[in-house]
Amino acid sequence: MISLTDSQKIGMGLTGFGVFFLFFGMILFFDKALLAMGNILFVAGLSFVIGLERTFLFFFQKHKMKATSFFLGGVLIVLIGWPIVGVVLEVYGFFLLFRGFFPAAVGFIRRLPFLGSLLNLPFISGPS
Repeated sequence: MISLTDSQKIGMGLTGFGVFFLFFGMILFFDKALLAMGNILFVAGLSFVIGLERTFLFFFQKHKMKATSFFLGGVLIVLIGWPIVGVVLEVYGFFLLFRGFFPAAVGFIRRLPFLGSLLNLPFISGPS
């Protein structure tokens, strides 16, 4: 089992609550307060999990500046009060930031019992 420090456990909780608030805010027709709370908790949780320095280095790499601009700009726009535009910018920035992790995540999901068999169907898995 993976051992986590206390700050990483706190970070996992904050990140989980952040994702919950973001999801719940979208379910409730883009509620500004819930989305803002979710954004703040998600970014704070991420920095607790991987550390402040590594979070800063991750977001502000030269080749990720466009993605960081979209993601943090979307957070700012949600905080200003335009939730739909902000969430669209955040999602685009999120995909640009984490696109390197998606193949690894899909590879992991392919090894899970039920989801793996769904992802290996011919019309989902793509051309071989």
